Amino acid sequence: MSSIRRPRLAALGAVLAAGSLALSTAPAVAITGGTPVAGSDTTHAYTAQITIGAHDRGCSAVLVDAEWLLTAASCFAENPAASLAVPAGAPAKPTTAVIGLSGTQGAERRVVEIVPRTDRDVVLARLSRPVTNVTPAQLATAAPAAGAELTFAGYGRTKTVWAPLELHTGTYTLDSTAATSAGVTGQNGAAACMGDTGGPVVSGGKLVGLNSQSFQGGCLGTDETQTSTAGVIARVDDLASWIKAKAGGTRIVDFNGDAIEDIAVGDPMATVGAETTAGLVRVVHGGGKGNAEITQDLDWVPGGAEAGDHFGNHLATVDYNEDGYTDLVVSASEENVGNGVDAGFVDILFGGKNGLGSGPAARHFEQGSGNGSIGASTPETGDRMGAALDAGTTAEGKPWILIGAPGEALGSLAKAGAAFYVHGDTNVSINQDTADVPGAAEANDAFGTSVTGDANFIAIGAPGDAIGGDANAGNLAVLSHRLNADGRPSVVAGMDQDNEKINAGAEAGDKFGQALSMVAYRPSGAATATDSILAIGAPGEALAAETGAAQQAGAGNVILVHLKADGAWDYLHALNQGSATDDRSGTIEAGDYTGSSLSAVNTAPREVGSAATLKIAVGTPGEDLAGVTDAGAIHTFSLMGSAGANDLWIEAGDGDGIPGSPGAGNKLGTSIHFTPRNLYAGMPYGPAATGALHVLPFPNAVPGGTSMPATTYQPGKGGLPANGDYFGYSAR
Repeated sequence: MSSIRRPRLAALGAVLAAGSLALSTAPAVAITGGTPVAGSDTTHAYTAQITIGAHDRGCSAVLVDAEWLLTAASCFAENPAASLAVPAGAPAKPTTAVIGLSGTQGAERRVVEIVPRTDRDVVLARLSRPVTNVTPAQLATAAPAAGAELTFAGYGRTKTVWAPLELHTGTYTLDSTAATSAGVTGQNGAAACMGDTGGPVVSGGKLVGLNSQSFQGGCLGTDETQTSTAGVIARVDDLASWIKAKAGGTRIVDFNGDAIEDIAVGDPMATVGAETTAGLVRVVHGGGKGNAEITQDLDWVPGGAEAGDHFGNHLATVDYNEDGYTDLVVSASEENVGNGVDAGFVDILFGGKNGLGSGPAARHFEQGSGNGSIGASTPETGDRMGAALDAGTTAEGKPWILIGAPGEALGSLAKAGAAFYVHGDTNVSINQDTADVPGAAEANDAFGTSVTGDANFIAIGAPGDAIGGDANAGNLAVLSHRLNADGRPSVVAGMDQDNEKINAGAEAGDKFGQALSMVAYRPSGAATATDSILAIGAPGEALAAETGAAQQAGAGNVILVHLKADGAWDYLHALNQGSATDDRSGTIEAGDYTGSSLSAVNTAPREVGSAATLKIAVGTPGEDLAGVTDAGAIHTFSLMGSAGANDLWIEAGDGDGIPGSPGAGNKLGTSIHFTPRNLYAGMPYGPAATGALHVLPFPNAVPGGTSMPATTYQPGKGGLPANGDYFGYSAR
């Protein structure tokens, strides 16, 4: 840039204003010669103050999305004078951001993920929770012309104060523009100081860049002979599409925080030591970073491996402690607790820099221990706590876990069932004796057999519930995350097939609610994903292949329901196999048990939902193929489009990625997990004696996609230990 002579560029690079505060005990410190911003002035409220480590460094940043900041890579680089390279993933040191700081007030969040650019001094920093009371900055669409006046802001040191707790602004003149940066000179003695790095640079109210480098003339701690206010800003006016793609993407499972997807696979029947069916979980770290085996015999996992525990039979993932590392929720639903045989329990195993077990100590949930409703309950024979699991975050970003205990007795009502909603440091029980929960608690209702949830709602299935005298017809309850006066999620609705909206007719053995899956989506006209689609499996449903034909017992059916933001709901349509008079794949047959498992996904949660972005995988484990029984299949559909025009049939050997050929008793479709990247298809019953997990790239699992190579994980291959029994029974 024209105002800086070539011999001085090295000095400029040496003071990449990463804002080191090694000599300070205060947080990040502001613009020399600039103007303090009054607490009532919210013009630059999107500016954030960042503290890295135990005040090791302080920087500034700018909110560009409710969950994301833009700031300088040099804030996080190990030695910014030598290299701006920053690894993607969880920050190396705990990092705090305060957005909209006014005096001592502001929205405090933890930075949990770094997404670096490789071409400039810029990173995106994901926040632990959205910021809803500050309007993000809007990006410019082009760089301003030379000579333009730019406003810059930050929380760095001033001429006289090392750590002021107020935002300062100043004015630059734009000297020259390069592809990814621009040269600037501060007006009226204003210069960016240490701690201002990453702060916004604005032209005409739009964000054009970030403070990157400065001679720091006049800043506290700078040699008095250094008077230059020249500097360099990192351009961001061309990054809108990059920011949108990153902000609108879905989270991956990342136990070690390296921004590469990991996989956890349950084998609940595996032998551990001499204990048969004790169960274990195997973790495959992405990027070729090795595998890990988790059993209850590890000193950081609660309990001890015992025969019949079935550890790993259900899995869920969530960053429960909001530190940027994915945590694994794992159940041992047949664990004996005290005198309760198969009482069951659940653990949260926390991720960390070296994967699961390297984070905080595990959190353990068993009835009769701890606080809340779980602590107040009694472990009893057959409770099977953890027989269903789900986890996620609310629209506010608050983590939650939902635990099913379908064998829970309520008074004298054996196997009436219950669920536990875990949030923060407490938990509450939900059952059909809870106020406002639809239905009445009865023996064998098995409430909690299935659980699901998203950012808006949760749902709990009771497939054993009798409806109008029809045993095992099934029903379910839908609740929101909004807590009522009792501290429980608020009831939204109850559903069964006798409801006039569904108009299907509850019948004995339908098992409506045996499987559930829910996904949030953005309806047309809404700004965010306020609504949800709930898929309800009724694998026992009898259907006729053709009008007037005989009913096929256990053909199976899936009902789709639209849950609106206000809790109202509408029936959408049913998903099932085809007939001679429609365009759906497959054939309705007795014993297919379509809907035994479900997994819904939204590939673009920020966008208005469409047939292309809202998908579901439906398990049909009883499907007979090629003359063999219970070979199984997976059927994918759109959640919004017409069934037949948007479905794909997947069976072994058809080219989609499941190898071999259909085999008797393999029951493909028993274990499925759909993500925007892959369809995980577990085959714990064979043909491999150990079980296997097949990972089909997303295009393989939807119509019109270009087939890509699939990956198979199997004990004894790819570095996995050879022992396994039901490997692939669960996967996340």
